[in-house]
Amino acid sequence: MGNIKLEDDKNCFVCGDKNSYGLRLRFTIDKDNTMHTEFMPQKHHQGFKDIVHGGLIGLILDEIMVNLAWKMGKNVVTAEFNVRLKRIAKVQEKLLFRGWIDREDNKIIYTKAEAKNEHGTIIALANAKCFKVKEQFK
Repeated sequence: MGNIKLEDDKNCFVCGDKNSYGLRLRFTIDKDNTMHTEFMPQKHHQGFKDIVHGGLIGLILDEIMVNLAWKMGKNVVTAEFNVRLKRIAKVQEKLLFRGWIDREDNKIIYTKAEAKNEHGTIIALANAKCFKVKEQFK
């Protein structure tokens, strides 16, 4: 991938606070280096009637995995990610997301994530390979 300059201009669709069209999610990191966020899907986030679009769930899972690595000072981009949707998520049902780093080597950070509904039922599971790029973040 070579040298790339990764800059956060606060316009990320998922977490950017300057993006008026975005989700503006807030992420927290626990002492065990696990990242969390919550999302309350609205009617305009649906695919089928009153069911959250699965691609949106995948988007948030991708973000939480790469965002955690980024917040830990790892200069990475998502190279590959897989999502397994296990249950439907309903509009107006709060979703809880959690991501963590599974392992890393010289070029790749392997991450995992999950989405649960507010009752603790797993909605989706994900894993990703995050490619380390050479340039440092601003």
